[in-house]
Amino acid sequence: MSAPRVLVLAGSLRRASLNKRLAKFAAKQVEEAGLSATYLDLKDYPLPVYDGDDEAEHGVPENARSLRQAFIDHEGLILVCPEYNGSISGALKNVIDWISRPDGDVPMTAAFRDLTALLLAASPGGLGGLRGLVHVRAILGGVGTLVLPGQHAVSKAHEVLGEDGSFSDERGAKAVSELVGTLVTTLRRLHA
Repeated sequence: MSAPRVLVLAGSLRRASLNKRLAKFAAKQVEEAGLSATYLDLKDYPLPVYDGDDEAEHGVPENARSLRQAFIDHEGLILVCPEYNGSISGALKNVIDWISRPDGDVPMTAAFRDLTALLLAASPGGLGGLRGLVHVRAILGGVGTLVLPGQHAVSKAHEVLGEDGSFSDERGAKAVSELVGTLVTTLRRLHA
């Protein structure tokens, strides 16, 4: 059996997203731990707002199919989540809604059923996006994803995350690295 692979993405569309910076750091940590990481940018997969009438008339958009296949092709998921008004971003929720739809021979929630996920967040605020992770955890659990209990929210992220995915706060970097290590160990055990 081949080594498990980890999909890494941020739930933000902004080019200068702090969450994208943290996602890039996490992807590097996966690679350093010996697994393959695939970083995806949701900006590259524009989707209409989910609408059942639109789906009935036009089907599932091709970008949703591509994203769903990326989820299916990976055993691990690192989701770095911006917090919008104390909850999940509309862009991330829309992606989850689209890729969880049944489509031809693909059953509902197939993209999430065999995934093990790690949740991270970054924010310029003092809580680092922590409140939104509660909602993301509930949504992913509801579609069948095994979400690891550990998580990390980077507060004042604009001060510690570089545009290149560097992380200047040693304690924060260590916390994320340890959580990634837990994900890697869990995936190796589950997919041995």
